[in-house]
Amino acid sequence: MSALAVVAALLLEQWRPLGERKAYFALLAGGAEWLERSFNAGEGRHGMIAWLVAVLPVLAAATALYYVLLWAHPLLALACNVAALYFTLGFRQFSHYFTDLQLAVRAGDVDRARELIGAWRGEPAQHRSREEVIRLAIEEALVASHRHVCGVLFWFVLLPGPSGAILYRLAVFLRRRWRGLGAFGEFAERACRALEWPAVRLTAASFAVVGDFEDAIYCWRTQASAWPDPDAGVVLAAGAGALGVRLGMPLTAVEGVEVRPELGVGETADAPFLDGVVGLVWRALVVWVFVLLLLALTSALPF
Repeated sequence: MSALAVVAALLLEQWRPLGERKAYFALLAGGAEWLERSFNAGEGRHGMIAWLVAVLPVLAAATALYYVLLWAHPLLALACNVAALYFTLGFRQFSHYFTDLQLAVRAGDVDRARELIGAWRGEPAQHRSREEVIRLAIEEALVASHRHVCGVLFWFVLLPGPSGAILYRLAVFLRRRWRGLGAFGEFAERACRALEWPAVRLTAASFAVVGDFEDAIYCWRTQASAWPDPDAGVVLAAGAGALGVRLGMPLTAVEGVEVRPELGVGETADAPFLDGVVGLVWRALVVWVFVLLLLALTSALPF
């Protein structure tokens, strides 16, 4: 059933993307803000309580609904899973940025490409070179493919019903929302890191399997730990090695240079690697779906 739900949700998102997510994120932001006001007294345990209050009731309600629908009819439970994945997956949420940026680079419109990467990353980018724009676009696409697709699918498969997908999405949201709030946000950071630890490694392994395996594993083992965010470092290092492109490296800043470690091996980032990222992500996704279908068929066979 998990495999069918994944395939159905991916097809549904491609056919009818959930383009307008403002109401969805506004609801989450409103709840997080209320929890901040109610629980944030500057101590770590308050952040832990707020996180549990935000997450556990939602998980309990989603799991209970799933099993009630499963008791009523398996197709209703399947529809519940598809709906949960439709709202928690975000393949098209980031792909429109990447597609528009690809088109701008192909057309030689560097100013448009700078505008798009700046909007995607939420920072000024008019001072970026063409190569930096392409490099940053590849990095954003690799990380987004994990956080909006692979991470969600990993926890969806691991936990019953839609609870895993919802847990992962809430954890990522609360980590980003409460980062910078000191001790209050520490538990959200630790919880998200705990969920990310196995998920990023499976994403990196997927990139290695469908790309240059040896370079992906080498970069993962030797370069990932140098990245400021270790979770993103695993995905970026493996993705860069699988593609045969060099990512990371210093960036031109408004004042001076932003120093970053080098990731990957091979060539300098250029337009053809944008197409390579699309192929890598789709091949990795096909592997995920194939494995899920294989597990479903295996479990259905009598022994």
